[in-house]
Amino acid sequence: MYDAIRTAALIAATVTTGLSAGLFYAFACAVMPGLRQSDDRTFVTAMRRINVAILNGWFGLGFFGALVFTAVAAGMHLRADGRAVLPWVVAALGLYLVLIVTTFAVNVPLNEQLEAAEETDGDTGPAAVRERFEARWVRWNVLRAVSGTAALGCLTWALVLHGRIGGGAA
Repeated sequence: MYDAIRTAALIAATVTTGLSAGLFYAFACAVMPGLRQSDDRTFVTAMRRINVAILNGWFGLGFFGALVFTAVAAGMHLRADGRAVLPWVVAALGLYLVLIVTTFAVNVPLNEQLEAAEETDGDTGPAAVRERFEARWVRWNVLRAVSGTAALGCLTWALVLHGRIGGGAA
């Protein structure tokens, strides 16, 4: 039973990390390059709407679930029979923490500044609001995409090792 729960935790960590990494990858590869082609007012409006729409249970499940499931998987691999997997799960946890810290230290404050910015005068019109937001947000989002993808790679390798040592046998 313990092995089944440990396997389920590792699979859940891998899936939720993949969902989260994929979200930030999609922003890096498609959403932000697409918005880059828009005018300033459209860019600001779209990002504001995205920032509101993303705060939902499905996002929360992937974003926070990855952290929780990876921590649980690490804890469940502390036993001697899980030690080969443990370094990879711990590495994934560290890499995912980079994603979390970046999100709350940089991207969320930028989102909040974008939401609070006034667009009525020349100093803070849509072009100025975008100028203060876009390049920095994109740069730090790429870090989230890379660290999330690296975490996913570590968890994928952990699953391979887990299966090789018999932890995945049903």
